[in-house]
Amino acid sequence: MTAERYGAVIGLRPEMEQAYRDLHRQPWPTVLAALKRAHVSNYSIFLRDGVLFSYLEYTGTDFAADMAGLARDPETRRWWELTDPCQFRLPSALPGEWWAPAEELFHLE
Repeated sequence: MTAERYGAVIGLRPEMEQAYRDLHRQPWPTVLAALKRAHVSNYSIFLRDGVLFSYLEYTGTDFAADMAGLARDPETRRWWELTDPCQFRLPSALPGEWWAPAEELFHLE
């Protein structure tokens, strides 16, 4: 099965960087399980100059529905209550975007 690749960016509040790092050192097993149920794999978050870059691979058949289901998951919502205050929308994000999608320009298989 071929995976769809998704990248996205968001700002990280400097005063919240340590809290964000601490949260991601021990992610909740329930949140990781919810991501897997949503057909997300190979998920990584990178940090550079106050910008977080996320990369994930999606192996399901309906990305929008799986992401909506993830957003309804109570444990994921509790996790976001801790992580969202650490982040801020980038100026280029469109209305309604939190993590702004990044365009894939190159991929080596």
